[in-house]
Amino acid sequence: MTTILKRLGVGFLLVMSLVRTAGADESDRLAQVVAESMDRLVATFEARKNVYYEDPEEFYRLMEEALASFVDFERIALRVMGRYRRQASEAQIRAFTEVFKRSLFDAYGKALVESGKFTVNVRRAVIDARRSTRASVMVDIRSASGNVYPVVYSMHQGKDAVWRMENVIVNGVNIGLAFKERFEQAYLQSQGDIDKVIREWKSDVKIETEKPAA
Repeated sequence: MTTILKRLGVGFLLVMSLVRTAGADESDRLAQVVAESMDRLVATFEARKNVYYEDPEEFYRLMEEALASFVDFERIALRVMGRYRRQASEAQIRAFTEVFKRSLFDAYGKALVESGKFTVNVRRAVIDARRSTRASVMVDIRSASGNVYPVVYSMHQGKDAVWRMENVIVNGVNIGLAFKERFEQAYLQSQGDIDKVIREWKSDVKIETEKPAA
């Protein structure tokens, strides 16, 4: 009996070791995927940022194209709408997704163009121990002045096995939550008029960048 228990114990430890190794491999793979996506995005941005002034529509198209495979805009938009998405039609959800996406480019495009050269360093990825389709990726963004800002990408893995960003935390500011609170406020102020919320939506959440990360 003791021999059987020992064998079972060894077998269990072996299985757990394989699970941990698989998890570590997936974390490394995710970190690599994000690093490659960021490298492509930064390269595209640096090469074409002058287009922002010459042809804003082309700039937005380039940014959307570069981000399409990395950012799940529809999922983010639905989370921003929160419980009020149940009151929205499919057409309104599609319209808000487009307005939300465009407003992000409007709010932050100019800031990115004028911020000077910046670099992105992916430090590590951590797969959620309870939900293997969720993960956090820790990133440092170094500005032209040398300041380093901590960023955390919240990722989800779809049925197609592709990892996509569903939220971002910059310098401790949960951007998704900030937008969600803004949508709720706008919804209540408009007395439930979702079309009005869509028409007047702006993504100008302020991010404190005066204190660089240690």
